[in-house]
Amino acid sequence: MTSDLNGRVALVTGASRGIGLAIAQRLVGAGARVVISSRREENLAAARLAFSDHSRVLSVVSHVGSRTAAQRLVTEAINHFGSLDILVNNAGTNPHFGPLVDIDDALMQKTYEVNQASIVTHTSAAWHLWMKDHGGVVLNIASVGGLGPEPGIGWYNVTKAAVIHLTKQFAWELAPGVRVNAIAPGLVRTELARKLWEEHEERIVSHIPLHRLGEPVDIANMALTLVSDESSWITGQTIVIDGGSTNQPSGGVG
Repeated sequence: MTSDLNGRVALVTGASRGIGLAIAQRLVGAGARVVISSRREENLAAARLAFSDHSRVLSVVSHVGSRTAAQRLVTEAINHFGSLDILVNNAGTNPHFGPLVDIDDALMQKTYEVNQASIVTHTSAAWHLWMKDHGGVVLNIASVGGLGPEPGIGWYNVTKAAVIHLTKQFAWELAPGVRVNAIAPGLVRTELARKLWEEHEERIVSHIPLHRLGEPVDIANMALTLVSDESSWITGQTIVIDGGSTNQPSGGVG
């Protein structure tokens, strides 16, 4: 088997930059036709410049926090390219940085809608409008933050923990026709994570076994494998890609 996606159609949410854009580029490079979505037209216009063959890419402005928008987005992808074989739920946000006890309701709701509820609404739309009858693959972008507590981004991590569980739940519910997996990136050099690494990169990488931050392409490479036939017997799994950060000695004596 190979990572040949010729003839397949993918939808990537939050794909105007960072990990989402890198995944979209990788899928197009493997032969897929790809729908990229984001909430800002100007960001999508800039993202399209990253693709040499615009006939294989459709950009759609869409707000992931809306169920109606999710259904419209999936419908547009199917109408334009004729199918929807791959859904990548990548969109994420983290508008609150600080103690969890201090988060206000509006920011809590926004983070929930984008990071957690959108997994449900987009997967549901893809299932009912195409994958239930034709099969497919869903890939969710979680985070190593979803594996445990961390100062400053507690609510973000809670929503990403939910993504990991949603991956397991959907994998069980949608089998055997649809596979559902997730990637949990560590600290990747993206705009969303800039506040976490920009002023502390040297100190951070000194604690990463592979001695560097992740790059969007590191996540995109694994994404390609998980949505291709190379992983045809993998479902319900969350693959950690973090340069070895979560694989540290415990310090115990025995």
